[in-house]
Amino acid sequence: MNLLVKGSLLIRSVMASSGGGGYRYLTAPASGGGGVVRSFEAVELGRWRSGELARVSVWWRSVSTAAEAAKEDVKAVKEEKKEGEKEVVVSSYWGISRPQITREDGSPWPWNCFMPWDTYRSDVSIDLKKHHAPKIFIDKFAYYLVKLLRVPTDIFFQRRYGCRAMMLETVAAVPGMVGGMLLHLRSLRKFEHSGGWIKALIEEAENERMHLMTMVELVKPKWYERLLVLAVQGVFFNVYFVVYVLSPKLAHRVVGYLEEEAIHSYTEFLKDIDSGAIKNVPAPAIAIDYWRLPKDATLKDVVTVIRADEAHHRDVNHFASDIYFQGKQLKEAPAPVGYH
Repeated sequence: MNLLVKGSLLIRSVMASSGGGGYRYLTAPASGGGGVVRSFEAVELGRWRSGELARVSVWWRSVSTAAEAAKEDVKAVKEEKKEGEKEVVVSSYWGISRPQITREDGSPWPWNCFMPWDTYRSDVSIDLKKHHAPKIFIDKFAYYLVKLLRVPTDIFFQRRYGCRAMMLETVAAVPGMVGGMLLHLRSLRKFEHSGGWIKALIEEAENERMHLMTMVELVKPKWYERLLVLAVQGVFFNVYFVVYVLSPKLAHRVVGYLEEEAIHSYTEFLKDIDSGAIKNVPAPAIAIDYWRLPKDATLKDVVTVIRADEAHHRDVNHFASDIYFQGKQLKEAPAPVGYH
């Protein structure tokens, strides 16, 4: 609308402009005699007006056309909204749209963060007691470092295992992303395949993130816990990045021991649920769909499958560290892809 007003004012100003102090010039007569004085207004200004009016006319038509097109677009969107009832339809020039996805029972799939083909049933029969005994210096360093990091966690959270799990998952989702990113860059630099390890590590990071999304449904973090998450994540990401660049075998061994501690924490979580110290509430909907749990699943079922996932991550990272200890690269051993 502002463009239309400006255009109208411009046309009026051109039409109203006239002489007043116009320039004058002298031309030679056809045959002798004095020169004839002619007005600039009568000739030059008239030509200028004609050109300006033509340009303004073209501009006015383009603005009018654009305004009509905008009205048509708004009308089309309104019609789409009306046809889709309450569902908002976003028209996209790029043709990006989500297909209609349903559950097995035919109900609409409610999640955008994961799809039905990303879901799975966790292997709860996995051995939870496996442990890598530290024998050489690097293993002992990784083992006692993790034990040391557990001390402030025990002091801060004590037996608040819901909050502890939330904090644990914000850290546990970092190593897979860092490792996958660095392997991705290495693959690009050296023009070589990764043996599937990029996908395996990114899958691990995504799985840990889904643990966190589930825990957030059960435990509402306080403001100071959110600040703690920011601080811990900022420090841990950068430290782990440097460690992975310098020694991938140490980095994976540290994660292996972190996952062993995670198994211990979730086992204690389950003990408190069984004793009644923590109420065995119904499982969140996101957990039921992600792990394909029964509709009447409870918190205990959720913690059980998460613990099984941590055991799988323990095995993967200890396995990766062993590959490096043998003087080989990850691409030389098959990656454990497809668990999640």
